[in-house]
Amino acid sequence: MRQGILGKKLGMTQVYGEDGRAIPVTVVEAGPCRVVQIKDRGQDGYDAAQVGFMEMKKNKRLTKAMSGHFAKGGVPAYRHLKEVPTGELKVGDEITVGIFEQGNRVHVTGRSIGKGFQGVMKRHNYGGGPDTHGSMFNRAPGSIGQCSFPSRVFKNIGMPGRMGGETVTMRGIEVVEVRPEQNILLLKGGIPGARGSIVFIGKGDK
Repeated sequence: MRQGILGKKLGMTQVYGEDGRAIPVTVVEAGPCRVVQIKDRGQDGYDAAQVGFMEMKKNKRLTKAMSGHFAKGGVPAYRHLKEVPTGELKVGDEITVGIFEQGNRVHVTGRSIGKGFQGVMKRHNYGGGPDTHGSMFNRAPGSIGQCSFPSRVFKNIGMPGRMGGETVTMRGIEVVEVRPEQNILLLKGGIPGARGSIVFIGKGDK
């Protein structure tokens, strides 16, 4: 569990550094997140702070259980919840992009873009067969097992199948700029997830 903040991926652009070079960045609307619940070891078995992101506009879509959960903390209903280390947080506290500074290294967790059903060349980076005239073996996986013994395909052989749509964490991403007045973070390079998806930005080891 890592201290951090929830955010929404807005897309990519570029900014210019002091040396005039263009830096590709991902724009993330990070927070503000509000503490909804504090969990303690005595009652819940572990210590954590539950934070909410993106306040809901129509509470009628909430279940009675979730309505009671938010009402107990005296906070609005939120679309997304995430647990972070408790630290000195209390119910109702707000977490903003101010916890980050330019030059920080962060870890970003998101759900990768789903690619649907893909073959072995795209899914596992297989080389494929020759592309010359007359070749009958282009994008097939090739040999996947043995002949007469043991007459089966071993587990974990790279095969065609669904690709993407998995939780991915990228580590050591540099914070290029922090804009507290807009709740915006500019992160160097790309991050997991499609435009508009929810990501978790956690403080790195440095």
